Amino acid sequence: MLITSPADWRAADLAADTDWIARFTSTDCAEIDAALRTAQARGATLEALTREDFPLPNVAARIAGVRDQIENGRGICVLRGLPTGPYTKDELRLIYWGLGRHIGTAVSQSKDGDLLGDVRNFGADVFGAEGRGYKSKQQLSFHTDSCDVVALMVLRVAMSGGISMIASSVAVHNEMVRRRPDLVAALYEPVAWSWQGQEPPGEPGWYMQPVFNFFNGKFSCRYVRAHIRNGERFSDAPRLTEAQVEALDLLDEIAWREDVHLSMHFEPGDIQILCNHTCMHSRTAFEDYPEDDRRRHLLRMWLAVPNSRALSPLMSTIYQDTSPGAVRGGFPSRSGAHHYQTLGALAD
Repeated sequence: MLITSPADWRAADLAADTDWIARFTSTDCAEIDAALRTAQARGATLEALTREDFPLPNVAARIAGVRDQIENGRGICVLRGLPTGPYTKDELRLIYWGLGRHIGTAVSQSKDGDLLGDVRNFGADVFGAEGRGYKSKQQLSFHTDSCDVVALMVLRVAMSGGISMIASSVAVHNEMVRRRPDLVAALYEPVAWSWQGQEPPGEPGWYMQPVFNFFNGKFSCRYVRAHIRNGERFSDAPRLTEAQVEALDLLDEIAWREDVHLSMHFEPGDIQILCNHTCMHSRTAFEDYPEDDRRRHLLRMWLAVPNSRALSPLMSTIYQDTSPGAVRGGFPSRSGAHHYQTLGALAD
């Protein structure tokens, strides 16, 4: 079955029509700055910050339009034009968190409970049993994150590399339907995934979930090849069938085609927002500057949004609540505590 959706796009479509890039005007930037000063004057911490503490009477209306585009449109938006130079890193964290409060509700990105994460090289190996891509400088395969919406704010770019790549999972799905519909069917079947060490206490290290599903009239994809590969590390987990392996290979092949995915260079101040149900993303390997205070650094939020789609019950292990608009997804904190900086992040 071919999926009909505005989220079915190719690289040339986004190159020809850049309405997915929304530029902050000078008036928008002044309003964001005023919201920052209001939050600071009230002594609002990241933990306690509310939307009322970060008032955005006009920018919030633009954000609502972006949220609609993410769920019902192409599934991708870049907010550009926010200056980073006038602000300290702590002020940029507060600005980003304040904007996020108007987009949705942040959920935990790991068992450590990081609601506001740092994307930078911590020396992690993405191929390891507990490897996480946001802590590595290695090239990442095309994947989705474990939430409705992922948002990245760029503080600093790498000395070289670190190019962001986005592919429509709808377009990849439809190309697979045209070429090998039998293999598409294999990805609608649940496969074993590794929790990558994020499993709840007392649970096995793996769980079952499909890559593709179609529920209540909407398509959704969740895909992390390394997590599926690591699912087979567990002797009691089901093995992938030959058809499933061939289907995953074809999915990767199509996503990596230059006519399918979009490559983009980040600029400091960029905020990239993606719908994980319809977009996969990747990143080239990168090399950092030798100085700590120049190294590539992005901030990340995983967000549940009020206009999200209903999800199949087959997605309930990760999303917990599959009803539309629910606060869901992420990897719950094991301690119950939450953090606004990835543990181990450098404090430059």
